[in-house]
Amino acid sequence: MSEANPQAAVPAKARPGRRKAVLAAITVAFILAGVAYGAYYEMVLSKRQETDNAYVGGNLVTLSSQVDGNVQAIGADETQLVQAGAELVRLDPADAAVALRRAEAHLGAVVREERQRYSDVGQYEALVAQRRVVLATAQADLARRLPLAADHTVSGEEVEHARRAVADAQAAIAVAQRQAEAARAGTAGVALDQHPAVQAARADYEAAWIAARRNAIVAPVTGYVAKRAVQVGAHVTAGTPLLSIVPLDQLWVDANFKESELRDIRVGQPATIEADMYGGKVAYHGKVLGMAAGTGSAFSLLPAQNASGNWIKVVQRVPVRIALDPRELRAHPLRIGLSTTVKVDIARTDGPVLGAPMPRQPLYTTAALEQPLAQAGAAAAAIVAKNLVQ
Repeated sequence: MSEANPQAAVPAKARPGRRKAVLAAITVAFILAGVAYGAYYEMVLSKRQETDNAYVGGNLVTLSSQVDGNVQAIGADETQLVQAGAELVRLDPADAAVALRRAEAHLGAVVREERQRYSDVGQYEALVAQRRVVLATAQADLARRLPLAADHTVSGEEVEHARRAVADAQAAIAVAQRQAEAARAGTAGVALDQHPAVQAARADYEAAWIAARRNAIVAPVTGYVAKRAVQVGAHVTAGTPLLSIVPLDQLWVDANFKESELRDIRVGQPATIEADMYGGKVAYHGKVLGMAAGTGSAFSLLPAQNASGNWIKVVQRVPVRIALDPRELRAHPLRIGLSTTVKVDIARTDGPVLGAPMPRQPLYTTAALEQPLAQAGAAAAAIVAKNLVQ
């Protein structure tokens, strides 16, 4: 037993040495990990800003009626894809058809009234010529009686009657000339079909013609139907919201960064977006378009009143708009309102802080709402021509 004790004492003395070596190795490992994290933070983490307070945004196009009427048919329901120009809602066309016929009758009546006014000009000019003949006859009668009155062949009363006849003829000419001038004032310098009264009635007809076509309410953009509020048989008025269309190819991300994180964010910086819908398997790549002109609380319906006595400082957030790659959107569609995580690369800070000025060309356009005004003009011209026939 005495010989085994020295052998057992050797490992007991060696254990403290091994423990020190292990502790030293752990310490070195922690130091290396700290150095590695410091290098990673300096080279990577400090060059980007990240937030998970970010949501997908997009255009929500509200479709409304431009005329009054009763809903006769609905062509699409929620979640369905519609193309620009497709008929989505149809109103009962009866009222519009009656209004169009009334406008057509009014245009024809105005043309005929103006025809009469133009004819009155010639009538008054003929009247002026007739009055001049009467005046010439009266003047000739007076000239014949004046020499005869000198030798008392005719009475002075006859001469006085002749003088009054000349005065009456002169007054009648003045009246006829004023009437002719008044008639010419309403028609001079313009053709009958270009008369302002005819043009006003023609514009009313074209407006009624367009209103009749607007009973078919079409989609202004291509997208998915959402928030349908219209029902068959309902009476709608001009401006009533009927449904909404969401074009999913026009999406962006609004990332709400803290005010302390905005110092190095610049327009044009690249950004990486991960949507909770797809997780880390799908990454979207975009760039900073700009940031809002105020915080979310400043634009809220009820802004905070910080002048109260129990004021508590709250870190504010400013929305930063991130553009998305259309090709990535087509490959992995998103929806408005989805949650995302945004990482902005702030390595380069030489870009502008504020957004770019408004471009010369419009950002969004549609040709689906255009009306064939040429056809309306041709129909109105046909009505004018029909009522101009002698």
